[in-house]
Amino acid sequence: MKIYEYDGKKNICGEQIRKIRMEKKMSQAALSRALQLEGITIDRYSICRMEKGERFIADYELIKIAGILGVSVASFFPLAGDE
Repeated sequence: MKIYEYDGKKNICGEQIRKIRMEKKMSQAALSRALQLEGITIDRYSICRMEKGERFIADYELIKIAGILGVSVASFFPLAGDE
C-alpha cells in the first residue's frame, strides 16, 4: 500500500497533537498507555513519529487521541493560512 506525503510529511496534524498533548501536560508514554487501554497498540516511539509527521495516522487513531486529550478531532487540523 502506497502512503502519500504532503509537503514531505505523512500527516498534517502531528504538530497540533504534540502542542495539545504538551498543554495537557501528558507525556508521549502516557498517551501511548492511554491508547493501549482503548485497544490501540501504539508505542511511545510511534507517538514521536506521528508528532514529527513521519508516521501516517489512521482515522480511528485520531478519534481516540482526541478523546484521550479531551478535544475535538478538528482541533488537530491547522487553519488555512496558519501553517
